[in-house]
Amino acid sequence: MLIRLLRSGLRPYHRPLAAVVLLQFVGTMASLYLPSLNADIIDLGVARGDTDYIVRTGGWMLAVSVVQIVCSIMAVYLGARIAMGFGRDVRATVFGHVNRFSAREVARFGAPSLITRNTNDVQQVQMLVLMSCTMLVAAPIMSVGGVAMALREDVGLSWLMLVCVPVLAIALALIIRRMVPGFRLMQTRIDTVNRVLREQITGIRVVRAFVREPYETRRFGTANAELTATALRTGRLMALIFPVVMLVLNVSSVAVLWFGAQRVDAGAIQIGALTAFLQYLMQILMAVMMATFMLMMVPRAAVCAERIEEVLDTESSVVPAANPVAETPAHAHLELRNVRFQYPGAAEPVLRDVSFQVTPGTTTAVIGSTGAGKTTLLSLIPRLVDVTAGAVLVDGVDVRELAPDQLWRRIGLVPQKPYLFTGTVASNLRYGNPDATDDELWTALEIAQARDFVEAMPDGLDAPIAQGGTNVSGGQRQRLAIARALVRQPEIYLFDDSFSALDLGTDARLRAALRPITAEAAVVIVAQRVSTIVDADQIIVLEDGGVVGMGRHEDLLQTCPTYAEIVASQQTAQVPA
Repeated sequence: MLIRLLRSGLRPYHRPLAAVVLLQFVGTMASLYLPSLNADIIDLGVARGDTDYIVRTGGWMLAVSVVQIVCSIMAVYLGARIAMGFGRDVRATVFGHVNRFSAREVARFGAPSLITRNTNDVQQVQMLVLMSCTMLVAAPIMSVGGVAMALREDVGLSWLMLVCVPVLAIALALIIRRMVPGFRLMQTRIDTVNRVLREQITGIRVVRAFVREPYETRRFGTANAELTATALRTGRLMALIFPVVMLVLNVSSVAVLWFGAQRVDAGAIQIGALTAFLQYLMQILMAVMMATFMLMMVPRAAVCAERIEEVLDTESSVVPAANPVAETPAHAHLELRNVRFQYPGAAEPVLRDVSFQVTPGTTTAVIGSTGAGKTTLLSLIPRLVDVTAGAVLVDGVDVRELAPDQLWRRIGLVPQKPYLFTGTVASNLRYGNPDATDDELWTALEIAQARDFVEAMPDGLDAPIAQGGTNVSGGQRQRLAIARALVRQPEIYLFDDSFSALDLGTDARLRAALRPITAEAAVVIVAQRVSTIVDADQIIVLEDGGVVGMGRHEDLLQTCPTYAEIVASQQTAQVPA
């Protein structure tokens, strides 16, 4: 998964990557050349007292050092740009892919996990790209070049490399092998912490209303403690790496000096060459350490890449047609034909054999007990989810055959839980129509019975709206959501229990103001209150996912016991005790 993600994400950066490799090669070769020059200064300059040679060679070392520094800086700069660009592209790809998910896929992953995957997980892979450009590319060059230069200085001590390098590599590999499960578990723990925190922030009013702060504190503490314990276990293993590296480095240095001194005493090697060999061995071991450090990052990045690819490999259950219908006659005619919907793995369908039509200029209401499938039915029309069987048709065309933009352009949806975005009143209303004028916004607000409280705000249309609309009341939020749909001026209006937060007077005034606006549109209203739908041209009564009644209010009172029971229960509830 990691290789596949890197291959696809880094494809646009092949030229900068080639430049990084070239710069790292030049910089590393310059670094490898310095110990050889230092050996010459000791053996040919210091030992012979040749000051001119020391100065000339020292100047050459300075020049080589400048080349090394310049190449390293440029390689790090390019590597950082590549890594940041890679992270930006992957985040954009994941975001775009998630936007095409249906409600089913979003529910499968969960919002906290999707947020973690598009932030923390992408950041881990991005960091791997950055460190690869700055360290991993140089490690094999330094290892191979160091071995060649060390053998050039003295072949007799080469057996030390055959001992030290494998010992270091095997020791670090054993540690890293035990770290992989910890990294995988850590990402899951981060998901859990994000989920718990998000639930508590979103539901803070409920938590306080039921005095559940101590329970929620313990719940967050448990999730936090599990993440901390996992991070500590993994961190302890990570902490072993540097002591192991330093132990091998120091033991190797002592071994080189011990056995090298014997060869110097025997006249088989000069002191400068021994110094250079020691430096080369240190460079080789440091290259192994850098590669190991990268391998330490690879497991976590691999887990993160797997989670990212899991999102990218998940196809939406709502798939656009291969050859979509781009244009249809604008008649605003809606039909549900033998519709059935069942969630994967569910024992019973949520909806079964639902059929009705909504013609232009008419209002169809859907009512039923909680869990009857009303919201699910409404979600089928804009293809938030797709039918399991049957068909939803707009102007005689199955919505699965329509181009998504063509379908959504014709629908104005006011969801059951209206959501406002961070910005202003105007920016939220213009979600319906980005080109809407201020006059059109005020007209929509007036129809939605929202003009009074918007005018009372200090900045009017420019009044700030917090994330989710938390700085306005539930009723105000619903009316702004209705105004947003009105600004769009769609052919089909879908109101999903959109009047429940309004008092009866506001509800009546709003519906009266809506009638002339929706005179040529098809309107579908899901409601709990009978008073909201009493004037509907057609009322659909749902029970356990099936249609048990269809007709006008007066007819259903006589022919549908379920509807009569709903009406009677609400009338009883309104009678004062």
